[in-house]
Amino acid sequence: MAQIYDNIVVSGLRGKLGKQLIIKRGRHGQTTVVSRPQYPPNRQFSEAQKQHQLDFRQAAKYGMASQALEVYIKRAEGTRMTPYNAAMSDWFNPPEIREIDLDGWTGQIGKVIRILAVDDVQVKQVTVMITDVSGTVLEQGPATSLDGLWWEYTTTATGTGSLKVTASAQDLPGHVTQFTKLTTKT
Repeated sequence: MAQIYDNIVVSGLRGKLGKQLIIKRGRHGQTTVVSRPQYPPNRQFSEAQKQHQLDFRQAAKYGMASQALEVYIKRAEGTRMTPYNAAMSDWFNPPEIREIDLDGWTGQIGKVIRILAVDDVQVKQVTVMITDVSGTVLEQGPATSLDGLWWEYTTTATGTGSLKVTASAQDLPGHVTQFTKLTTKT
């Protein structure tokens, strides 16, 4: 792919050149010349390709609806992407929970569980659920954001024995990621 800037020969040139080349002008003024893609007339898409096409349509729909959000406008500032691109990228990248810090939690009421949750744009909310090994929910609730990365949950019930602490992080497009950590409290 050739990219041409400020060339008098191709300045303002756009479109197809026969059935071999496509000439297009980019958002930042560059002219790009690419060969025309060739597709077999009877091509079949795999299930993975069909799923990716569906995902891309959903991301595009989210991008159109969300490009006016201030968070995407700020994300795109100073880059070559648009707020629409930032929203689409966010749709394709779910949040990630990197750590559940149980060091401050003794199993008693009023102790703190910390969660490190990240996203390429913003984690919207984090919730914590504590269950025993049989799956009975001892408590659950929202965590509070400390600095945009770390979240804090203050326990409201006493927990003893083998317990599971599950943190769920949600981003702006609504994707939810869960992470579970096992612990024993006496």
